[in-house]
Amino acid sequence: WNCACDLCVRAGRGTSPARSHDCVAVSANGTDFYLLNAGPDIRAQVLATPELTAGPGRRQTPVRGALLTDGELDHTLGLMQLREAQDGLRVHAPPAVLAALQSAFPLRPIVDSYGGWDWRPATENFELGGLQVRTHPVGTKQPKYARDLDHPGPWVVAYRLTDPQTGGVLVYAPCLATWPDGFDDFVAGASYALIDGTFYAPDEMSTASGVSSAAQRRMGHLPIVDSLPLLAKHPDVRWAYTHLNNTNPVLCSESAEYSAVRSAGVELPLDGTVLEL
Repeated sequence: WNCACDLCVRAGRGTSPARSHDCVAVSANGTDFYLLNAGPDIRAQVLATPELTAGPGRRQTPVRGALLTDGELDHTLGLMQLREAQDGLRVHAPPAVLAALQSAFPLRPIVDSYGGWDWRPATENFELGGLQVRTHPVGTKQPKYARDLDHPGPWVVAYRLTDPQTGGVLVYAPCLATWPDGFDDFVAGASYALIDGTFYAPDEMSTASGVSSAAQRRMGHLPIVDSLPLLAKHPDVRWAYTHLNNTNPVLCSESAEYSAVRSAGVELPLDGTVLEL
Protein backbone atom coordinates (compact mmCIF):
# COMPACT_ATOMS: atom_id res chain seq x y z
CA TRP A 1 0.00 0.00 0.00
CA ASN A 2 2.93 2.36 0.53
CA CYS A 3 5.17 1.32 -2.36
CA ALA A 4 5.44 2.81 -5.84
CA CYS A 5 8.08 0.45 -7.22
CA ASP A 6 7.57 -0.82 -10.75
CA LEU A 7 6.11 -4.16 -9.69
CA CYS A 8 3.62 -2.58 -7.29
CA VAL A 9 2.55 -0.08 -9.93
CA ARG A 10 2.03 -2.89 -12.44
CA ALA A 11 -0.11 -4.81 -9.94
CA GLY A 12 -2.11 -1.69 -9.12
CA ARG A 13 -2.80 -1.10 -12.81
CA GLY A 14 -3.78 -4.71 -13.36
CA THR A 15 -0.94 -5.44 -15.80
CA SER A 16 0.49 -8.01 -13.37
CA PRO A 17 -1.59 -10.22 -11.06
CA ALA A 18 -1.81 -8.90 -7.51
CA ARG A 19 -1.11 -11.37 -4.73
CA SER A 20 -2.21 -11.46 -1.11
CA HIS A 21 -0.19 -12.63 1.90
CA ASP A 22 0.77 -16.29 1.87
CA CYS A 23 -1.89 -18.56 3.32
CA VAL A 24 -3.12 -22.08 2.60
CA ALA A 25 -6.35 -23.77 3.72
CA VAL A 26 -6.02 -27.56 4.08
CA SER A 27 -8.62 -30.24 4.66
CA ALA A 28 -8.71 -34.03 4.83
CA ASN A 29 -12.48 -34.28 4.34
CA GLY A 30 -13.50 -31.15 2.44
CA THR A 31 -15.54 -29.97 5.43
CA ASP A 32 -13.09 -29.06 8.18
CA PHE A 33 -10.36 -26.63 7.11
CA TYR A 34 -7.20 -25.48 8.86
CA LEU A 35 -5.25 -22.40 7.83
CA LEU A 36 -1.50 -22.39 7.37
CA ASN A 37 -0.79 -18.89 8.71
CA ALA A 38 -3.39 -16.14 9.02
CA GLY A 39 -2.30 -12.74 7.77
CA PRO A 40 -4.04 -9.38 7.39
CA ASP A 41 -5.65 -10.46 4.09
CA ILE A 42 -7.51 -13.35 5.69
CA ARG A 43 -11.01 -11.84 5.42
CA ALA A 44 -10.69 -11.30 1.67
CA GLN A 45 -9.07 -14.71 1.23
CA VAL A 46 -11.87 -16.52 3.07
CA LEU A 47 -14.58 -14.68 1.18
CA ALA A 48 -12.88 -15.48 -2.14
CA THR A 49 -12.73 -19.21 -1.36
CA PRO A 50 -16.02 -21.06 -1.99
CA GLU A 51 -14.93 -24.00 0.18
CA LEU A 52 -14.75 -21.63 3.18
CA THR A 53 -18.24 -20.16 2.76
CA ALA A 54 -19.95 -19.75 6.14
CA GLY A 55 -22.60 -22.27 7.17
CA PRO A 56 -24.59 -24.39 7.58
CA GLY A 57 -25.53 -22.52 10.76
CA ARG A 58 -25.83 -18.75 10.63
CA ARG A 59 -22.58 -18.27 12.57
CA GLN A 60 -20.78 -21.46 11.67
CA THR A 61 -17.67 -21.70 9.51
CA PRO A 62 -15.62 -24.52 7.97
CA VAL A 63 -12.47 -22.94 9.44
CA ARG A 64 -11.49 -25.00 12.47
CA GLY A 65 -8.04 -23.67 13.30
CA ALA A 66 -4.62 -22.60 12.13
CA LEU A 67 -0.99 -23.64 12.06
CA LEU A 68 1.47 -20.76 12.48
CA THR A 69 4.95 -21.08 11.05
CA ASP A 70 6.20 -18.10 13.06
CA GLY A 71 5.07 -15.05 15.01
CA GLU A 72 5.47 -12.35 12.36
CA LEU A 73 2.55 -9.96 12.05
CA ASP A 74 2.08 -10.95 8.41
CA HIS A 75 1.24 -14.46 9.65
CA THR A 76 -0.70 -13.75 12.84
CA LEU A 77 -2.77 -10.56 12.47
CA GLY A 78 -5.54 -12.46 10.70
CA LEU A 79 -6.37 -14.29 13.91
CA MET A 80 -7.77 -11.00 15.21
CA GLN A 81 -10.25 -10.99 12.33
CA LEU A 82 -11.23 -14.56 13.13
CA ARG A 83 -11.86 -13.73 16.80
CA GLU A 84 -15.64 -14.26 16.51
CA ALA A 85 -15.41 -17.88 15.35
CA GLN A 86 -18.42 -19.40 17.11
CA ASP A 87 -16.60 -22.16 18.95
CA GLY A 88 -13.14 -20.67 19.00
CA LEU A 89 -10.27 -22.10 16.95
CA ARG A 90 -7.47 -24.59 17.54
CA VAL A 91 -4.10 -22.96 16.92
CA HIS A 92 -0.73 -24.67 16.79
CA ALA A 93 2.49 -22.64 16.87
CA PRO A 94 6.08 -23.00 18.08
CA PRO A 95 6.20 -22.63 21.90
CA ALA A 96 8.25 -19.43 21.57
CA VAL A 97 5.54 -17.94 19.34
CA LEU A 98 2.80 -18.94 21.77
CA ALA A 99 4.73 -17.12 24.50
CA ALA A 100 5.16 -14.01 22.34
CA LEU A 101 1.44 -13.93 21.50
CA GLN A 102 0.65 -14.12 25.21
CA SER A 103 2.86 -11.23 26.35
CA ALA A 104 4.85 -9.18 23.83
CA PHE A 105 1.89 -9.05 21.42
CA PRO A 106 -1.08 -10.16 23.59
CA LEU A 107 -3.19 -11.53 20.76
CA ARG A 108 -4.09 -14.67 22.69
CA PRO A 109 -5.85 -13.00 25.65
CA ILE A 110 -7.60 -10.62 23.26
CA VAL A 111 -9.16 -13.29 21.05
CA ASP A 112 -9.75 -15.58 24.04
CA SER A 113 -12.11 -12.96 25.41
CA TYR A 114 -14.37 -13.63 22.40
CA GLY A 115 -14.50 -17.41 22.79
CA GLY A 116 -12.74 -20.54 23.94
CA TRP A 117 -9.66 -20.87 21.77
CA ASP A 118 -7.38 -23.89 22.02
CA TRP A 119 -3.68 -22.96 21.86
CA ARG A 120 -1.25 -25.84 21.42
CA PRO A 121 2.48 -26.11 20.81
CA ALA A 122 3.54 -27.30 17.38
CA THR A 123 5.41 -30.35 18.61
CA GLU A 124 7.34 -32.65 16.34
CA ASN A 125 4.37 -34.89 15.48
CA PHE A 126 0.63 -34.48 16.00
CA GLU A 127 -2.75 -35.14 14.39
CA LEU A 128 -5.02 -32.42 13.07
CA GLY A 129 -8.42 -33.04 11.55
CA GLY A 130 -7.44 -36.35 9.99
CA LEU A 131 -4.04 -35.09 8.83
CA GLN A 132 -0.73 -36.22 10.24
CA VAL A 133 1.51 -33.23 10.93
CA ARG A 134 5.27 -33.02 11.38
CA THR A 135 7.30 -29.91 12.10
CA HIS A 136 10.90 -28.98 11.40
CA PRO A 137 12.79 -25.97 12.82
CA VAL A 138 13.97 -23.65 10.05
CA GLY A 139 14.83 -20.34 11.72
CA THR A 140 15.56 -18.41 14.88
CA LYS A 141 14.43 -14.90 13.85
CA GLN A 142 12.25 -13.27 16.50
CA PRO A 143 9.60 -10.75 15.43
CA LYS A 144 10.53 -7.12 16.07
CA TYR A 145 7.88 -6.84 18.76
CA ALA A 146 9.42 -9.82 20.59
CA ARG A 147 13.12 -9.06 20.27
CA ASP A 148 13.47 -8.67 24.03
CA LEU A 149 11.60 -11.88 24.84
CA ASP A 150 13.99 -14.43 26.32
CA HIS A 151 12.56 -17.69 25.09
CA PRO A 152 14.40 -20.61 23.46
CA GLY A 153 13.52 -21.28 19.86
CA PRO A 154 12.82 -22.41 17.35
CA TRP A 155 10.93 -19.30 16.34
CA VAL A 156 10.23 -20.49 12.79
CA VAL A 157 9.11 -23.93 11.67
CA ALA A 158 8.01 -25.72 8.52
CA TYR A 159 5.10 -28.14 8.34
CA ARG A 160 4.70 -31.46 6.59
CA LEU A 161 1.08 -32.62 6.34
CA THR A 162 0.16 -36.11 5.26
CA ASP A 163 -3.28 -37.40 4.35
CA PRO A 164 -3.20 -41.09 5.35
CA GLN A 165 -6.22 -41.83 3.15
CA THR A 166 -4.67 -40.61 -0.11
CA GLY A 167 -0.98 -40.64 0.77
CA GLY A 168 -0.71 -37.03 -0.37
CA VAL A 169 1.95 -34.93 1.34
CA LEU A 170 2.18 -31.13 1.49
CA VAL A 171 5.27 -29.33 2.79
CA TYR A 172 4.79 -25.68 3.74
CA ALA A 173 7.90 -23.61 4.47
CA PRO A 174 7.33 -19.93 3.60
CA CYS A 175 10.25 -18.79 5.75
CA LEU A 176 13.68 -20.40 5.35
CA ALA A 177 16.66 -18.56 6.70
CA THR A 178 18.90 -21.33 5.32
CA TRP A 179 18.52 -24.85 3.96
CA PRO A 180 18.79 -26.38 7.44
CA ASP A 181 20.14 -29.74 8.48
CA GLY A 182 17.55 -32.45 7.97
CA PHE A 183 15.43 -30.43 5.57
CA ASP A 184 16.20 -32.73 2.62
CA ASP A 185 14.78 -35.65 4.61
CA PHE A 186 11.81 -33.50 5.64
CA VAL A 187 10.79 -32.74 2.04
CA ALA A 188 11.69 -36.12 0.56
CA GLY A 189 8.71 -37.83 -1.05
CA ALA A 190 6.41 -34.81 -0.74
CA SER A 191 3.65 -34.48 -3.33
CA TYR A 192 3.89 -30.68 -3.28
CA ALA A 193 6.26 -28.33 -1.49
CA LEU A 194 5.56 -24.62 -1.06
CA ILE A 195 8.78 -22.97 0.04
CA ASP A 196 10.23 -19.53 0.68
CA GLY A 197 10.55 -17.45 -2.48
CA THR A 198 10.60 -14.05 -0.77
CA PHE A 199 13.65 -12.74 -2.62
CA TYR A 200 15.20 -13.80 -5.89
CA ALA A 201 18.65 -12.38 -5.14
CA PRO A 202 20.45 -11.53 -1.88
CA ASP A 203 20.73 -7.82 -2.76
CA GLU A 204 17.48 -7.07 -4.57
CA MET A 205 16.10 -4.75 -1.89
CA SER A 206 19.07 -2.41 -2.15
CA THR A 207 17.84 -0.93 -5.43
CA ALA A 208 14.14 -1.12 -4.57
CA SER A 209 14.21 0.50 -1.14
CA GLY A 210 17.81 1.16 -0.15
CA VAL A 211 17.95 -1.76 2.28
CA SER A 212 21.46 -3.18 2.57
CA SER A 213 22.25 -6.78 1.65
CA ALA A 214 23.17 -7.45 5.29
CA ALA A 215 19.82 -6.13 6.49
CA GLN A 216 18.03 -8.23 3.87
CA ARG A 217 19.83 -11.36 5.11
CA ARG A 218 18.72 -10.62 8.67
CA MET A 219 15.11 -10.83 7.49
CA GLY A 220 15.57 -14.61 7.41
CA HIS A 221 14.79 -15.59 3.82
CA LEU A 222 16.97 -17.81 1.63
CA PRO A 223 17.08 -16.24 -1.87
CA ILE A 224 15.79 -18.22 -4.82
CA VAL A 225 19.22 -18.16 -6.51
CA ASP A 226 20.50 -20.19 -3.54
CA SER A 227 17.56 -22.54 -3.08
CA LEU A 228 16.72 -23.28 -6.73
CA PRO A 229 19.73 -25.58 -7.34
CA LEU A 230 18.86 -27.54 -4.18
CA LEU A 231 15.40 -28.43 -5.46
CA ALA A 232 16.91 -30.52 -8.24
CA LYS A 233 17.97 -33.08 -5.64
CA HIS A 234 14.28 -34.02 -5.32
CA PRO A 235 12.97 -34.42 -8.89
CA ASP A 236 9.93 -36.35 -7.64
CA VAL A 237 8.68 -33.36 -5.60
CA ARG A 238 6.41 -30.80 -7.22
CA TRP A 239 7.97 -27.51 -6.10
CA ALA A 240 6.48 -24.02 -5.81
CA TYR A 241 7.61 -20.68 -4.40
CA THR A 242 5.42 -18.63 -2.07
CA HIS A 243 5.78 -15.53 0.17
CA LEU A 244 7.05 -13.45 -2.77
CA ASN A 245 8.18 -9.95 -1.80
CA ASN A 246 7.07 -7.01 -3.91
CA THR A 247 10.71 -6.53 -5.00
CA ASN A 248 10.97 -10.03 -6.48
CA PRO A 249 11.32 -9.91 -10.29
CA VAL A 250 9.67 -13.33 -10.68
CA LEU A 251 6.39 -11.47 -10.17
CA CYS A 252 6.82 -10.22 -13.74
CA SER A 253 6.16 -13.00 -16.25
CA GLU A 254 8.31 -11.17 -18.80
CA SER A 255 11.45 -11.23 -16.64
CA ALA A 256 14.49 -13.47 -17.05
CA GLU A 257 14.12 -14.47 -13.40
CA TYR A 258 10.57 -15.71 -13.97
CA SER A 259 11.78 -17.74 -16.96
CA ALA A 260 14.62 -19.24 -14.91
CA VAL A 261 12.24 -20.46 -12.22
CA ARG A 262 9.67 -21.85 -14.62
CA SER A 263 12.33 -23.47 -16.80
CA ALA A 264 13.49 -25.34 -13.71
CA GLY A 265 9.98 -26.76 -13.39
CA VAL A 266 9.13 -24.76 -10.26
CA GLU A 267 5.67 -23.21 -9.97
CA LEU A 268 4.62 -19.71 -8.91
CA PRO A 269 0.96 -20.33 -7.98
CA LEU A 270 -1.53 -17.49 -8.04
CA ASP A 271 -4.14 -16.75 -5.40
CA GLY A 272 -7.00 -19.22 -5.55
CA THR A 273 -4.94 -22.21 -6.68
CA VAL A 274 -6.58 -25.49 -5.68
CA LEU A 275 -4.60 -28.70 -5.11
CA GLU A 276 -5.85 -32.25 -4.55
CA LEU A 277 -3.09 -34.47 -3.18
